Amino acid sequence: MVIDKRNRAFLSIFSFLFVLLRSEWECMNDSELKQRELDRRYLRMAQIWAENSYCKRRQVGALIVKDKMIISDGYNGTPGGFENICEDENGLTKSYVLHAEANAITKIARSNNNSQQATLYVTASPCIECAKLIIQSGIKRVVYAEKYRLTEGVELLERADIEVVYIDKEELI
Repeated sequence: MVIDKRNRAFLSIFSFLFVLLRSEWECMNDSELKQRELDRRYLRMAQIWAENSYCKRRQVGALIVKDKMIISDGYNGTPGGFENICEDENGLTKSYVLHAEANAITKIARSNNNSQQATLYVTASPCIECAKLIIQSGIKRVVYAEKYRLTEGVELLERADIEVVYIDKEELI
């Protein structure tokens, strides 16, 4: 079998990535592997929940999970009682649109649940405003699947000793 330079380069890159991923997985113990699989499942559910959003520019979903139970959910959209139109005539997001995380956290406030020590699963990394709400709500872990261009929210969460986990959305397929 003849292997040209391009195929050889591809094979060496593939081999390197395989060894790298294999060593990462081998370093994880059983409970870490199970947690990673749970994280992927809840993120997939958050992706499905995002489909409820009427926003055209970006649909974001969020779930708050505590003791393996979903205790709240949210998606980006307008406040209750407003028309379900998130963008103005120029295609820009209206200033009063709520983020998915904010919707999920405010639902907790209206329930008998609390988010102390819970995990927030959100399809996009939190902005700085949502990060402040996450900190105040007692959530101790945030798992997200899409990196937003602004990183201040994630940086603030890490500064507050909240565990932040990124799982590439390609890994959710």
